[in-house]
Amino acid sequence: MSTAKLKSRLGYDVHPSLAMLEFAIEGLKQKTGRTLEEWVKLVGNEGPETEKERREWLKTKYQLGGNDASWIAERSVGKGWGGNPKTYLKRADIFVERMFRRAKVDLRPIYEELLKMGRKTGPDVKVCPCQTFVPLYRNHVFAQIKIANRKRIDLGLALKDTKTPKRLIVTGGFARKDRISHRIEINSVNDIDGEVKKWLKKAYDMDE
Repeated sequence: MSTAKLKSRLGYDVHPSLAMLEFAIEGLKQKTGRTLEEWVKLVGNEGPETEKERREWLKTKYQLGGNDASWIAERSVGKGWGGNPKTYLKRADIFVERMFRRAKVDLRPIYEELLKMGRKTGPDVKVCPCQTFVPLYRNHVFAQIKIANRKRIDLGLALKDTKTPKRLIVTGGFARKDRISHRIEINSVNDIDGEVKKWLKKAYDMDE
């Protein structure tokens, strides 16, 4: 099944970087003469002990590129997802559930409302949770939903150096070359109004 069609139990999407990783791993045999599993077995039998040493060993002895050597070394010590989108999707659900445990459970309705609005922004929106925030992708991250504290969620937006009203707080991200340049503080579902929708759509449109 195409990664574009895969969804988690809670409806989340495969992280774009993982989809690219899966594609790269599928081509590893043709590119290097060995599959990922064959490389991992070789490293386990003949390579040094640590992940770092294995990465450098692969680059030096077999002239593998940095990305290929890193994926193999990481997998050989039991880290990473090995390019498995289904494993990521299981963890994506867990990431979100953990974010809203205990004292932060009251923020869940705000999150769900922002999530619904984000998905409606365009047909190509992907929602790919990380451990501490939930990014929304088009071609790149155009927004993110992040718990600020026990009473507030921040909606981060990628608006570059766009002039905005005071409600949109400049994060300094544009100057640091971060994607997220502004944020809107959301303290209740009632804060999610037409202005929030307008700027979320603006961020989406800017990521053409």
